[in-house]
Amino acid sequence: MGLFDFAKDVGKKVFGEDDDPAEKLKDLVESAGIGIKDLGVKFKDGIASLTGTADDPEDVEKAVLITGNVEGVESVEIDEMDSPELDDNIEYYVIKSGDTLSAIAKKFLGDASRYPEIFEANEEVIKDPNLIFPGQKIRIPLD
Repeated sequence: MGLFDFAKDVGKKVFGEDDDPAEKLKDLVESAGIGIKDLGVKFKDGIASLTGTADDPEDVEKAVLITGNVEGVESVEIDEMDSPELDDNIEYYVIKSGDTLSAIAKKFLGDASRYPEIFEANEEVIKDPNLIFPGQKIRIPLD
């Protein structure tokens, strides 16, 4: 399935000095209530590797974004994840300075008022549609 790249220096701060990064990432994904059975997380040199079983490819996409949008995570691997193929009607976008969800919706969906679709597709990593940050990677659900 592959490797997903992220901006290592931006994202949610979850690691403390004495924390086990793999355990913190696992807790973060599990707390989102995503349907991945037997979730396993390894973390080394900025690379998070996820394992487990998912019935829905959307759950894998969400787990990747939750994990990757953490400061210190440079990439996420899902080669060992057992799930159906990821959705071809999803595009990933890295937020740039000055972006808004409305502007992103206009660019990708042709209508700024469709920004709630982008927000809903990313509720695990965007808690408020008015609070997005440069470097954050999100899913764009395409028609």
